[in-house]
Amino acid sequence: MSVFGFLGDALARGAEAITPLFGATSMAAAIVLFTVAVRAALHPLARAAVRGEKARAALAPEIAELQRRYQDDPERRTEAMAGLYARTGASPLAGCLPALLQLPVFFLMYRLFSDGGGGLLDHTLFGAPLGGHWSQALADGGAFGPQGQVHLVLFVLMAAVATWNYRRGRAAQAKASATAAGGNGAAALPGTASVAKVLPLLSFGMLITVAVVPLAAGLYTVTTTAWTACERALLQRDRASSPPSTP
Repeated sequence: MSVFGFLGDALARGAEAITPLFGATSMAAAIVLFTVAVRAALHPLARAAVRGEKARAALAPEIAELQRRYQDDPERRTEAMAGLYARTGASPLAGCLPALLQLPVFFLMYRLFSDGGGGLLDHTLFGAPLGGHWSQALADGGAFGPQGQVHLVLFVLMAAVATWNYRRGRAAQAKASATAAGGNGAAALPGTASVAKVLPLLSFGMLITVAVVPLAAGLYTVTTTAWTACERALLQRDRASSPPSTP
């Protein structure tokens, strides 16, 4: 049995166990609960990623200064940055590795809810097939038909999360710009401003994903995106409120 078949069967058994609570929507509820359980298990990696981001942010002024000082001497710049990382015990990949370790799990879950397993795509959510697409819902009753309304709720939830991410991203960008202008004298890293402008918009791209994947994968996408938004907001709040470390 493939891993997708195994996980699909496990989901089917889980859905059967919670049927007395959720009735015909038990499989959809099992998808949401399974997604939440996996994200909770991956939470230590998320915390490690935020700690890595904090370490990189602390070194950003010094890195920018080295970029400016040795902009015409790439070899000296590389040596100086390597020395900085060695002296501080930091890594240029700090925060990246924990995020990368999560990607195979996210890919596995996305494939599971896109391709199905254990007959999970044969179930429905308020009459909308978990294996159905938005285009099929439009053809069967229109955007405000019984199936279309289910997809519409997902779009509204995804749009709300994307808007929250966008507002938080713009606020963080404004704060970073104000800090850079506050007089530390360090120039911003090349390309940082462009990336900062694009990142807050990426969540809106998930609306396209929800529109083209099966309803089960849409449920997973909305759940995991909402979890990520809340998780990062809480972790970054803890990071901002924590006292600065002393040497």
